[in-house]
Amino acid sequence: MPPHKSAIAGGFQRIDYGRLNSRQKENYNFHMLAARLAEYGFNCMRLTDDWQGADLIACHIDGDTFLKIQLKGRLTVDKKYSGKGIHVAFFRLSDCFVYPHDAFVEAAIQRGALSQESVSWGERGIWSWGTPPKWALDYLAPFRV
Repeated sequence: MPPHKSAIAGGFQRIDYGRLNSRQKENYNFHMLAARLAEYGFNCMRLTDDWQGADLIACHIDGDTFLKIQLKGRLTVDKKYSGKGIHVAFFRLSDCFVYPHDAFVEAAIQRGALSQESVSWGERGIWSWGTPPKWALDYLAPFRV
């Protein structure tokens, strides 16, 4: 039998996130989010399919709080999540935000940042920000974990 090359031979090596494929990035982000939410009393369970729009369920130790969370690579809103009680999680630099989708959509509409006249939001029903604007970061501040 040929010798097995261990992934930790010679010690642990940090990975380069940018070199991961999309599935590996989703796995990585799930574990990073789960670790952060554990500090707030949540246990995260990964879902094998997007159940009711969620990638994972976060269950709080109080036994009453359950969050359906969709993981994204950036600040995102999507009409397919509307009315489903979805929270959206994304990482920005060293920060992680877990925000209530519908409340953020309402704030963005009131702010004039989302318009039914736009092709992206009005017709396709999706919008995202690669770099969140200041108003959005101010809104998201209480949802930073």
